[in-house]
Amino acid sequence: MTRRLAYTLAACSLAILPALAQAPGLADVNTQLRAQETKDSQLMWWLHEVTDVYGPRLTGSPGLRAAQDFAVGQMVKWGFSNVHLEAWNFNHPGWQNWNLEANAVSPFQQPLNVRAVSWTPGTNGPVQGTVLVVEPPQPPAGAGRGGRGGGGGGGGRGGGMTPEQLAAIENPGTAPPPMPAVTPSERKPVAQADLDAYLASIKDKVRGAIVFYGPHVQVAENFVPAPLRRAEDSWSEPGGRGGGRGARGGRAAADGAAPEGLTAAQIAQQVNKFLIENGALVKVTDSGRAYGVLVQQSTAGYNENPDNPNLPTLTMGNEDYGRIYRTATIDHIPVVLRIDIHNEFYPTGRTVYNVVGELPGTDKADEVVMNGGHFDSWNPATGATDNAAGGSVAVEALRLIQTLNLPHRRTLRVALWSGEEEGLYGSIAYVAQHFGSAENPKPEWFKLDAYLNLDDGTGKPRGAGVFGPPEAAAMVQTAMDNFKDWGFYRVNPSLGRQTGGTDSTSFNNAGLPGVGYSQDPFDYNTYTHHTSFDTYERIYEPDMREAAVEEALTLYALANADQMVPRCSAATMPPPPPPAGAGRGGAGRGGGNVPVTPVAEFRLPAGVTAPERPSPCTAAIPAQAAPVSWPTGTPGQQQ
Repeated sequence: MTRRLAYTLAACSLAILPALAQAPGLADVNTQLRAQETKDSQLMWWLHEVTDVYGPRLTGSPGLRAAQDFAVGQMVKWGFSNVHLEAWNFNHPGWQNWNLEANAVSPFQQPLNVRAVSWTPGTNGPVQGTVLVVEPPQPPAGAGRGGRGGGGGGGGRGGGMTPEQLAAIENPGTAPPPMPAVTPSERKPVAQADLDAYLASIKDKVRGAIVFYGPHVQVAENFVPAPLRRAEDSWSEPGGRGGGRGARGGRAAADGAAPEGLTAAQIAQQVNKFLIENGALVKVTDSGRAYGVLVQQSTAGYNENPDNPNLPTLTMGNEDYGRIYRTATIDHIPVVLRIDIHNEFYPTGRTVYNVVGELPGTDKADEVVMNGGHFDSWNPATGATDNAAGGSVAVEALRLIQTLNLPHRRTLRVALWSGEEEGLYGSIAYVAQHFGSAENPKPEWFKLDAYLNLDDGTGKPRGAGVFGPPEAAAMVQTAMDNFKDWGFYRVNPSLGRQTGGTDSTSFNNAGLPGVGYSQDPFDYNTYTHHTSFDTYERIYEPDMREAAVEEALTLYALANADQMVPRCSAATMPPPPPPAGAGRGGAGRGGGNVPVTPVAEFRLPAGVTAPERPSPCTAAIPAQAAPVSWPTGTPGQQQ
């Protein structure tokens, strides 16, 4: 039975906070959850199964599907309801590496530290060839992007460094000043004639060669290793790191002027075609990280662009690449490698799935509180910290509530996403299918209470960000205040509706309360993010178990509150991102006849100019938060 709401928006906002404070037995439930997780945790067992047994879980791959089948079966065994797979259209083939061997044969013998670059072909059996170093002319820094397929990724996610921190990293700390750095040669714009001349100079050497593409990366020494935990004052200060995971921010905007000469991407595309046409066997790139860390986070265009084809491609450890590069370029000694890459493509991977399971509510069962994390990973390791960790915490939180038979008025729903690494596709598709947006809401839009998300490694929550008004942040804060003894500090409101970084932003993009947790870094940005080190061993169990208890209590508190988490009112809802010709998803991704993933974030329609919105926004109940309309920029234009 619904009651007539006669109070104003302001009164609604004030009424929300006491409602959560009166949720039955938060302190007692907190005690129960902590005791149960201590006595009978299943979190690390689940993590072991997902990472050790099922391994890398690339979107569309057999490995991901096998792990999803395991997840469905185990949730059913634990008593979850409505456990199922939900399909969405990835529109690219799946891919998996099944075998990889790489060895130096002469003038020295050595097994090599390598990983296959995803969505590149295999060698169709062992091949042996001499290394050919290919260093095409490159444009000045910043003149276009692209180039090496499968390297890169040194920065990681979770916040950049200040100029002072970057300077400290390279400061050797010695009393006398260090030797002056070598001044790099100045790059000039690359004309087509320059590239043609270079390719002609190496053409006779390409057939049967194993190509080392690009120079050896000189990895700077780090004199200030990153701490496993951030300083407490960075969490405790107002406006500190309590904002949760936000958008990646996207690529830097161009200054409007076309770069002079060829871009790095154009050069790489032409070189790739040239190498294939002239019979190269394998392409190898330098991973560019110290201590044997291999980074692999490339889709290689899903091997579907005829204008940018792929050789069998490996990313190699910086140390092995350097040894071979120096021997070939300084001593001019032929280096012979033997390589065997067995990769398979899977057309069935064009349809991909999210895993969903529920614990039904009681008198408010049609309203839903969600949590989750992405289940897919890259292929260089087993995807433990990114993000089997977050998914394991989410499932364990619901298992604790189920095991303790804790009452919850609203339905609890966990989702394990796919397609996150390629562009948040799985969660964006789910939000579009179920909820729509603040501009075009579906009935379920008004029934989702909030979505909780953990996706920054193995650290426990230390802060969080919530899309919506300050009252939304305060409501989550009331639950999380029970964990001050575990180092949780503050929840901050956020208003950005752009997607990026993690799956909670897919909900923000729709105008829904996405909750993104902030965590201590541990080894995430330095060693494990998208690397060969992202394994079970890098999971810090105490923090993961605490995180499961924190999510469970927050779910319980929100599910039993009298009112749902408030949202920005329709009159103060921030706008979604503006239109973009080449943004995530949609037709702008591929060009020509290249397949694209038909999944895209919500954006303002073309010709619509959003007015300025207040910050913070005004709190409202869901029924008063949508639909939102935006004025058109052209008279008579339809939205």
